[in-house]
Amino acid sequence: MSTVVSIEGLGVSFSTDAGAVKAVDGVSLSVERGEVLAIVGESGSGKTVTAKTILGLLPETATTSGAVILSNKAGTAQHDVVSISKRSLRAIRGTDVAMVFQEPSTALNPVYTVGWQIIEGLRAHSDLSKKEARAKAIDVLRRVGIPEPEQRIDHYPHEFSGGQKQRIVIAMALVLDPGLIVADEPTTALDVTVQAEILDLLRRCRDEFGMGIVLITHNMGVVADLADRVAVMYQGKVVEEADAKTLFSAPKAEYTKALLAAVPYVGTGSAKTAERAAARPEGWTEQAPVVAAQGLEIVYPGRFGKPGFRAVDGVDLVIRPGEVLGLVGESGSGKTTIGRAIAGLTKVTGGSLRVLGHEMNGFSEREFRPLRSRIGFVFQDPASSFNPLLTIAECVAEPLIIHGRAGDAAAARPRVDELLEAVQLPKAYGDRYPHELSGGQRQRASLARSLALEPELLIADEPTSALDVSVQARVLELFAELQREFGFASLFISHDLAVVDLLADRIAVLYHGRLVEEGTGVEVLGSPRDPYTQRLLASLPVPDPVAQAERREELRRIREAN
Repeated sequence: MSTVVSIEGLGVSFSTDAGAVKAVDGVSLSVERGEVLAIVGESGSGKTVTAKTILGLLPETATTSGAVILSNKAGTAQHDVVSISKRSLRAIRGTDVAMVFQEPSTALNPVYTVGWQIIEGLRAHSDLSKKEARAKAIDVLRRVGIPEPEQRIDHYPHEFSGGQKQRIVIAMALVLDPGLIVADEPTTALDVTVQAEILDLLRRCRDEFGMGIVLITHNMGVVADLADRVAVMYQGKVVEEADAKTLFSAPKAEYTKALLAAVPYVGTGSAKTAERAAARPEGWTEQAPVVAAQGLEIVYPGRFGKPGFRAVDGVDLVIRPGEVLGLVGESGSGKTTIGRAIAGLTKVTGGSLRVLGHEMNGFSEREFRPLRSRIGFVFQDPASSFNPLLTIAECVAEPLIIHGRAGDAAAARPRVDELLEAVQLPKAYGDRYPHELSGGQRQRASLARSLALEPELLIADEPTSALDVSVQARVLELFAELQREFGFASLFISHDLAVVDLLADRIAVLYHGRLVEEGTGVEVLGSPRDPYTQRLLASLPVPDPVAQAERREELRRIREAN
């Protein structure tokens, strides 16, 4: 084995109006050919900055010290990325090192076909003809598992699912056969089933292409599944480095222990579910449900003579007062569509859906408007759901002003301060703008806004999917506390089974718009009956390399059996 990248005493600081901010402080790491090094840590620990330094992708405001020695795949040439010219950098990007970005939708250009985007990189770094480059692009699309690559090469990014787009971004990185791939959170927004496929693909890239991989992630299950070695970063420094098995079985640094302790496990929620059930009053199950669906159907109309798309197909479910129902399933299963229908944002086309005693099939907006104040909504990405021109206090005050509970933001401020304190944010944060808060802080502010009108029903759509495990743990604890304090019923939509197990009283599993399984966490996750639930459970990576290897084998058997 030979070293493909060696980072020696790397320091990176950024110039700001308040002075220099040190993001990376004396980091030394190396990656061998055919090895996966995972760099983990919470947001702001310096892991992405370290990774971007390898490709020379830091902004002009960055000052870099130390060395990043990058070798080509053949091992015949070396370059110090920190000191070489921009022209030399362009020559080695793609050929010696390539990057797989976190969000494929923003990494792909929406106005060009995926084939054009792969071929562009090929022709920039080689003298292949158009015909040869197209043949190579089709081959790499086939190798990353895109079906019918001869036809799909001429499709645009929006015509692919999230998992397929991630495969295309990996294909763009592989096409020039680099010695090193830097993968920055490559599975963050993906369902567990799709995530398992992408991890298999990265494993195959390592084995078939013989390249090194630097994996940046906050998902400790992904680390256990793929990594050979792990480096843990905290506040710009590497606090611990070890092989994966050693790190998970015997962590030394206190921060690593805290990081592993924050990871939710399937099966840990049963005690909390029983505790919540015991605290409920007698006759609780006889109360009128907050949400009741019978034979619910939602069909999106087709266009240009095409038939409509059936997103939800004959779903029956009930949410009682004060109950949390976890709704799980992969992308396209209909989870968010059901959430939007309950909130009156998507039209019900068949069956019955009663929300707070109001029938949503053929509902009138005028009749439903008064009920909107009784429903709260926590969005997946608070950064895009907040108005960037308003302060946090103004954003949280919006529902109060719209529903006539306050005349303006100043009048609402006392209530806003109470809400911020309730979600454990200092009230002084109300004067900040959304971009000045971290991801976890923004999600807390989003919770505060959803609770402003003291709703009876809260719809939480993937509220923790993009958060680090330590931040996620704090947000989940907060959600549970608020649910106990305010007593609202909740539809908690997620693709993370361990998170749902922790919070939900009952779990409903959706697959292709149909409800395939429903019950308590013990019933659904302890002894799943439906093959899809079994596959979903087997796809969830656990933070233990030995156990994860066994689960990977079990998943392979389930796939072959189906």
